[in-house]
Amino acid sequence: MKAGIVGLPNVGKSTLFNALTNAGALAANYPFATIDPNVGVVPIPDPRLEIIQRYIKTQKVVPAVLELVDIAGLVRGASKGEGKGNAFLGHIRDVDAIIQVVRCFEKAPGGEDITHVDGSVDPIRDILTIEQELILSDLQTCESAKAKAERAARGNDRDAKARLAVLERLVPVLEDGKPARTLEVADPDQKKALRGLGLITLKPMLYLANVDDDDVTGQGPLAQRVREYAESVGSEVVPVCARIESELSELDAEDKVEILKDMGMDEPALNKLARAAYRLLGYQSYYTAGEKEVRAWTIPQGCKAPQAAGVIHSDFEKGFIRVECYSVADLEQYKTEKAIKEAGKMRIEGKDYVMQDADVCHFLFSR
Repeated sequence: MKAGIVGLPNVGKSTLFNALTNAGALAANYPFATIDPNVGVVPIPDPRLEIIQRYIKTQKVVPAVLELVDIAGLVRGASKGEGKGNAFLGHIRDVDAIIQVVRCFEKAPGGEDITHVDGSVDPIRDILTIEQELILSDLQTCESAKAKAERAARGNDRDAKARLAVLERLVPVLEDGKPARTLEVADPDQKKALRGLGLITLKPMLYLANVDDDDVTGQGPLAQRVREYAESVGSEVVPVCARIESELSELDAEDKVEILKDMGMDEPALNKLARAAYRLLGYQSYYTAGEKEVRAWTIPQGCKAPQAAGVIHSDFEKGFIRVECYSVADLEQYKTEKAIKEAGKMRIEGKDYVMQDADVCHFLFSR
């Protein structure tokens, strides 16, 4: 799961990226990795892994991970190459979801006045500035693709006809200032064509409201405006204070609990961000547990057993025979896999089984 962190200059984007990825570096049982200067891989907090480890002792625990990409700051005109526009738009095409950091504070902690690129703090204006640049970029992509599809469709190419049909519907949507994700497409061929266009505004958007340290739950008027906007477009908001998260990222677990308590927070922002990203993308986790490791695997909701096995290795999907599975709740109740089997809770499922969240699985496959 790969998410790009975007935002206008001086909204706290890079501070948050550094805090979140450093928090991942300090998390137990998982080695933090830096792929590039602007890419970090952090573990997704998952208490169910602790439950499994309690009853199935293994050498290590491996959580699912969230890959965060700190994408070059965007300015108005990025779709035309202004600022680092080309780099921004190139990197953002490679992520699964977009996390937009929105400034919801007037002054920095300590009263420092941080100048906003547009001269005043207005979170909705900031959101719309970025969205408009992404829409304009997609419009350019679609206009170019439409000309090519028109030529190819003359040759009775089925794929080209489907692509042209969806583009003829999509271009007016983008011209009207709406993102591609708002277009409803029922035809399977057109759906496939739409996915193949690589459009930025098809990607789901999650909002991080960077709030003052006296408003950590995001109840202030600026964060509330972002929350209302997010609800209107079917998205979510995670309130976060960059300064607090930066401090928390440097602490060990015991000190972190104390600071969170003092601040009236129940958990760091990384936990909330990870869960929100899972919901946004429609993902869930299943687990494998053996002598060497307990591991969480990320799959889309509705995924069938062979495809879930393929996340581990493509050979598992090709040679899939069946899966033995039970829930984390079953393990918590019966304590051992032997007891789960004796209670008749160990299920044997075939190729049409739709994976459930929190399944613990043993896959059988032919080589």
